[in-house]
Amino acid sequence: MLKRLLICAGLLGLLLALPFYFRKKEAPEVFSSDSETDTVVVICAHNKTVRDEYEQAFAKWYKEKFGRNVKIDFRTPGGTSDITRYINDRFHAEFRFYLEKKGVEWRKEYGDVFADKWQKDHPIRRDFLASDVGIGIDVFAGGGTFEHLRMADCGYAVDGKVKERHPEYFKYIPEFFGGDRIYHPEGKYYGVVMSTFGILYNRDRVGELSDKTPPERWSDLGSGRFFNTLVLADPTKSGSANKCYEIIIQQCMADTGSPQQGWRDGMNLLKRIFANARTITDSASRVAGDVGKGEAAAGTAIDTYGFTEELWSEHCLGESHVVYVMPKGGTAVGADPVQILRGAPNRKAAEAFVDFLLSAEGQKLHAFRAGTPGGPVKTTLSRAPVSKELYEGENRQYLFKPGYNPYAPENTFDYQPKLTGKYYTLLRQSIKCLMLDPHDEMREAWQAILAAGGPEKVPQAMAKFNELPFEYSEAGKAAAAIRISGENSAVQVAATLRQWSETARSNYREAARLAKEGK
Repeated sequence: MLKRLLICAGLLGLLLALPFYFRKKEAPEVFSSDSETDTVVVICAHNKTVRDEYEQAFAKWYKEKFGRNVKIDFRTPGGTSDITRYINDRFHAEFRFYLEKKGVEWRKEYGDVFADKWQKDHPIRRDFLASDVGIGIDVFAGGGTFEHLRMADCGYAVDGKVKERHPEYFKYIPEFFGGDRIYHPEGKYYGVVMSTFGILYNRDRVGELSDKTPPERWSDLGSGRFFNTLVLADPTKSGSANKCYEIIIQQCMADTGSPQQGWRDGMNLLKRIFANARTITDSASRVAGDVGKGEAAAGTAIDTYGFTEELWSEHCLGESHVVYVMPKGGTAVGADPVQILRGAPNRKAAEAFVDFLLSAEGQKLHAFRAGTPGGPVKTTLSRAPVSKELYEGENRQYLFKPGYNPYAPENTFDYQPKLTGKYYTLLRQSIKCLMLDPHDEMREAWQAILAAGGPEKVPQAMAKFNELPFEYSEAGKAAAAIRISGENSAVQVAATLRQWSETARSNYREAARLAKEGK
């Protein structure tokens, strides 16, 4: 009996040891392979098509430049808002670990000051900026200049030093355009491509409407004829969507010549646009897909998604059934940047990746049609290059849309960051409280107003529909009320946001009642 037990125990021990035996045998081969391949870790919201083209083109460029292989380790936790939240949380955790490892006891206040640009004299802030604390990620790519500037201000991004290595790039890349800063003065982000925001519509679906006129202005999307036919992206999930809504407000400010009136008109136009939405998505890219498939008549879109859908529709159907338009009166042009993060574990490869994106090869990858000299291998990316050189001479014949140039002055108005840039987060939360949380009540009110003959027929109902929790002159105070600080707890912020939502819900119910009574 004892002998049998010893034999069984020996066999069990052998089985348990086998994985460790084979793991030891395999380890040297894996190490050998990795040592011959460099890595750059990139966090982004780019789709798989863009990631695949990046990987192929960068690997080829890197091999030619350095004689080594390279791979891109992509991290895609969600949209831009998800990414920036992730970066912030990771730096918070890693810096706390860094301090505790040095024997410094963590205090709650440190989490508020270490990434606050206004706390430059605080010893904890100075300690963070002097450190090489990292989060295991080299590069943050895409998402718009607002989020990249915020990462730079926090101290999460560092000088990429591209100007030192390649001053020739900046012969064709302006520092400013259309009110937007294309690259950071201290090299903490660099615009790679230019983006515009516009309207994407489906010709067939618009042709089914009582008024078949294609949408040409932002205000068209707020028309009652588009009720229950739009698709929009949630600005709390998509930074690019929030930027688009900010542009709509800026357009209203430009039209009225008054920030006060423009804010009021813009917010209420956004209400009507959201009331017309049948679908609100978590991703700006899905807007284009839904319009392309005919699940919606129109939606707001970034140019790259719009142009890609146009090309795809043309490829599949012989002619494009979707159209991307830059709204009449102009739209803002902004850069889509890339930045190197503090403590990048693969700094040299990260610098090379940023250099590649700004190089002639990287710019052609974004701008040229697939299969053209220097263009993508499989799929046209439909991104407008930041380098003006690509819009000149023989390059133009290879562009994904020859003749399209976001730098053309007639396409844009001057975006003024000082008017709404500082209220970017306030806008996002306002849309959530006024248009997303009470979306059902808002739609019912708008439908009742339309059924009564439109806003002019029921002025009392429309006035109730248009009520706002604060005016533009009170925006600074409102922004402070929803920002967690030493004077404002998370509980207080939540209570303020809940009050905005409940008041809006009540207003919409009252607007619906008034409309049904013909008032």
